Amino acid sequence: MTGVIDVLDMHTGGEPVRIIRAGLPPVIGATILDKRAYARDTLDDWRRLLMFEPRGHYDMYGAWLVEPTLPGADLAVLFLHNEGYSTMCGHAVIALGRYAVDHGLVAKVEPVTRVGIECPCGLVEADVEVRDGRAGAVSFVSVPAFALALDLGVDVRGIGRVTCDVSYGGAFYALVAAPDIGLVLGRSRVRDLVDAATAISAAVRDAVAIVHPEHADLGFLYGTILTDGRDGAGAEPSTNVCIFADAEVDRSPTGSGVTARLAAQAARGLLEPGQTRRIASLTGAVFTGEIAGRTACGPHDAVRVRVGGKAHYMGEARFWREADDEIGRGFLLR
Repeated sequence: MTGVIDVLDMHTGGEPVRIIRAGLPPVIGATILDKRAYARDTLDDWRRLLMFEPRGHYDMYGAWLVEPTLPGADLAVLFLHNEGYSTMCGHAVIALGRYAVDHGLVAKVEPVTRVGIECPCGLVEADVEVRDGRAGAVSFVSVPAFALALDLGVDVRGIGRVTCDVSYGGAFYALVAAPDIGLVLGRSRVRDLVDAATAISAAVRDAVAIVHPEHADLGFLYGTILTDGRDGAGAEPSTNVCIFADAEVDRSPTGSGVTARLAAQAARGLLEPGQTRRIASLTGAVFTGEIAGRTACGPHDAVRVRVGGKAHYMGEARFWREADDEIGRGFLLR
């Protein structure tokens, strides 16, 4: 039998966050990207064990706590999903900020406690609201975010010519207005959204080189975000859905996706510091976003984006695998 693995489950806007607290082997590496590569190449059986069935499911998401390597980091994390290891995850950062305050990973300060979270994309600073000793809503300031390509035309199998933006918010996304391809968020079948987004991601990967100026490991298209075509500036939030990794559906508004959307708006001159955008997911959860400052990332004009939301606890579990349980290593039926 394997040793006992201790996890705590949260969700942010309906999107799961399985925080892996103890029971896994040490992750070796001088930097967080080294640790990500080591886990991917050496320890991937543990991702399958905890993300896949029967302990998880196709759209499960995890946060593997590892030793930090950066000054100012209170904790470090590897993000897990059905395909591998993402570089940034805003919904998990929101959950981890609350978790860190409530579980003593940082000294609790009212009314706001800062938590430095080392992600594969870099150090992300979260501000956690604290009232009467309890953590509540969380916001974080992103790493430098930028538009890589605006109004990119790609030929998409089964759809035709599609115009999209490609933007980085800790991960790279293609951004497409769903009405432009005949889909309506909240009315179209989720299966149709998944199929369209997956086809768009494949076309964008073929059409443009995805390069991050600071590290090659950050240079890949993570997925496609379908929007309702609105910008989120009005009384009603703009709805989007993110399809990432291997056709995984984000139930939250997607924190790195909100960052990428606002970076694209800023690149078009449609968003200034202090202006707020509200972005909703298919569950009705809402994240807020605003430009926290302007910066640069290599040759790109960039912004830092503050994204806010709230996470909730669901439960704790202890997992293991008996020696003769081959199915228990993890499988997916979809």
